[in-house]
Amino acid sequence: MGASIKLGAHMSAAGGVSKALERGQQIGCDTIQIFTKNQNRWQQKPTPEKEIKRFHELLRSTGIAPVVSHASYLINLGSPKEELWEKSIAAYADELLRADQLSILGVVLHPGSHVGSGEEAGLKRVADGLNRVLEMTTGIKSLALLETTAGQGTNLGYAFWHLRRIIDNVTAPERIAVCVDTCHIFAAGYELRTAEGYTATMEEFNRKLGIDLIKAIHMNDSIGDLGSRKDRHAHIGQGKIGLDGFRNVVNDPRLQGKPMILETPKSADMHEDVDNMAVLRSLLAGG
Repeated sequence: MGASIKLGAHMSAAGGVSKALERGQQIGCDTIQIFTKNQNRWQQKPTPEKEIKRFHELLRSTGIAPVVSHASYLINLGSPKEELWEKSIAAYADELLRADQLSILGVVLHPGSHVGSGEEAGLKRVADGLNRVLEMTTGIKSLALLETTAGQGTNLGYAFWHLRRIIDNVTAPERIAVCVDTCHIFAAGYELRTAEGYTATMEEFNRKLGIDLIKAIHMNDSIGDLGSRKDRHAHIGQGKIGLDGFRNVVNDPRLQGKPMILETPKSADMHEDVDNMAVLRSLLAGG
């Protein structure tokens, strides 16, 4: 019996969040990621009841699970600017509540940027912001999923210890987990291509955070080289990580059953997602 993986992609929610599940089913996704609101706007009307009901119906009928959502790119919990920080707290709390209404596993969040205030100050700011968010959303099941970043500019989260520091300063750490992005960690300097490099990277992750904290994986090849700090996604096997790196990921028994989600460029017919998922499945040992 070969290894078994749960594959999917980020799906458009144009026309309503339930449409994302229909699109995912159309191309054979086991799991998907969505935006529950316009990612480039601070505010949006609540999700209509009819749409919430339809989403739950499709969750049952398609068997797509889990679904994760991605927070707006406007949010910056690391910001030293009070107004932006407050807006970010309110926006992320809203994202978690929207996700919970839809029985979504968690909301992926880029930890934030310190914008010149320094990493230590930025990490404290993120933890303080998350504490406020968690207070505003008590009783919900959807997790806050901190995403590993490539480390562009003043972005936080490119080192595993950054995420550890944030989680250590959160009052309800059981509500926080991690989304690992292959392109991001590679661009941040963590080797994935060789068996030795991959083992060392995962050992460090396990030491700092614990593999169990990984609740989602973004499967993206990288246009930038190891340690380039560039967040630019490539199709599987067509970037600097290459097929060997992804072979290491899909055959890691500790990652079986965790949602592996593509965020690679695609056209309207989504054939690129189909191709990328086929490539990933072809890398499974004994499949």
